[in-house]
Amino acid sequence: MKAGNLSYRRASDIDSVIPVFPLSAALLLPGGRLPLNVFEPRYLAMTDYALSGARLIGMVQPRLDGARRADGEPELCQVGCVGRLASVSETGDGRYLITLNGICRFRLAEELTVRTPFRQCRITPFESDLHEETDEERVDRPALLRVFRAYLDANNLEADWDSVNQAENASLVNALSMMVPYGAAEKQALLEAPDLKTRAETLIAITEIALAQGGENTSRHLQ
Repeated sequence: MKAGNLSYRRASDIDSVIPVFPLSAALLLPGGRLPLNVFEPRYLAMTDYALSGARLIGMVQPRLDGARRADGEPELCQVGCVGRLASVSETGDGRYLITLNGICRFRLAEELTVRTPFRQCRITPFESDLHEETDEERVDRPALLRVFRAYLDANNLEADWDSVNQAENASLVNALSMMVPYGAAEKQALLEAPDLKTRAETLIAITEIALAQGGENTSRHLQ
């Protein structure tokens, strides 16, 4: 299954209320691994809270139009992704280095009024994300690899092509979507793509546009 954990088979296996981590241009997708450097006191508290319970954290972007609540905190996008704390290590200067494993996307149903310093939301998980991909064969893998190679060449980067060639289409599309440094709007479009084929097509299109505009400065234009 895409979530990579047999304990998550149905939406009911995921807590309906989870802490959320608003972070612009950060993308977590089902089956992906997202490393994070946690240093703000409220998110250190969030990590402790997650560790003491179901180990779930919702990654979500601030709303793309910049809207804010009355208290100055950003409003949130309606779609995010639930991650499970896979690893946590403490640094000598009070930070946490954590890794989240993507489980499934969610739709934000309601933000709760809570006493915790971090925000918590009631969510509706995308149950389809907990099942095996059924449209992997519909991904245009040659086109995806072609644009990926062009991106690497434009930015003087290298890849482990043995691993790339062995990766299944779902893993490849999601890993590349998370890896390339797109801006917040592009990341949200990739997150909200209705299926794997559409996500791959979106990834190819955005990268082709960025390559055409940026030449060898692609990563700068994608920020």
